[in-house]
Amino acid sequence: MGLNNSIKNYYDLSKPQIMYLLVFTAIATMIVNKGFSNSIIDLAIVAIAVGFGSAGSSALTGYIDRDIDQIMDRTKNRVVPTGKIKPVNSVIYGLIISSLSLIIAYTINPLCAIFMFIGIFDNVVIYSLLLKRRHSSNIILGGISGGMPVLIGYSAITTPETSWLTALLMSALVIIWIPAHIWSLALYFKEEYQKVNVPMLTVVTKEKLSIRYIAIASIITVIFTLALYFIGVFGIIYLILAGIIGGIMLILNIQLLVTPTRKRAWTIFKYSSPYLYIIFMVMIIDSLIRITI
Repeated sequence: MGLNNSIKNYYDLSKPQIMYLLVFTAIATMIVNKGFSNSIIDLAIVAIAVGFGSAGSSALTGYIDRDIDQIMDRTKNRVVPTGKIKPVNSVIYGLIISSLSLIIAYTINPLCAIFMFIGIFDNVVIYSLLLKRRHSSNIILGGISGGMPVLIGYSAITTPETSWLTALLMSALVIIWIPAHIWSLALYFKEEYQKVNVPMLTVVTKEKLSIRYIAIASIITVIFTLALYFIGVFGIIYLILAGIIGGIMLILNIQLLVTPTRKRAWTIFKYSSPYLYIIFMVMIIDSLIRITI
């Protein structure tokens, strides 16, 4: 019972929802660019490397944020604030898992290790340690880490002849998606962020202006999503499916601009949560259909 609880606590410390999303974007990138020729072993190695990198980063940021997590209602039940995991153990776990992710990435190739390091450093140092409590640009610069798994997945299969255009654009989509997603969350829990003096953009600006930022960022995400078709990265299947998904997002954001309320901003957050999963799945479907035709 004690062992099971301990495993569950470290699993929760790893923030599995974030971990699974990042692993999926890496695997999706490999499938989109190499199709059925990816080996199960290659996919598994990349998945483990990215999963460890994400889990390690989350453990380290959990240590950094332990004081504010203890105050905010949204985060006070996390494993470090509640004492289920001691802060020092969070650091040890984070350092070990992050180090393993870098080692595994390096065994794939040095470029994978470089992108892994950038992702961990950006999330832990740039975002959590330096910017989160100091500047409203925190998630804009801190969101760069979210695009690294795509580049790790692509680096694992790249050859000197392959073009980086698709991978760079897929990575950029993740980075563009992050601010609107997090700003929606921060606006909904605005008082909690104010209580711990975390200057998220939608916390330090007036509510109606904050809502405009969320809507504009979301609309840019949709435009960029559809642009991937028009610049020739994906085919007609992608355009149709991404158009439907993006169209719903546009309607929600137009409603948000017309009637700017926190409730509508929260609706954007809930819809944008699976948005990347769905869009990357659409990329896979489009790519595999084009391969088989």
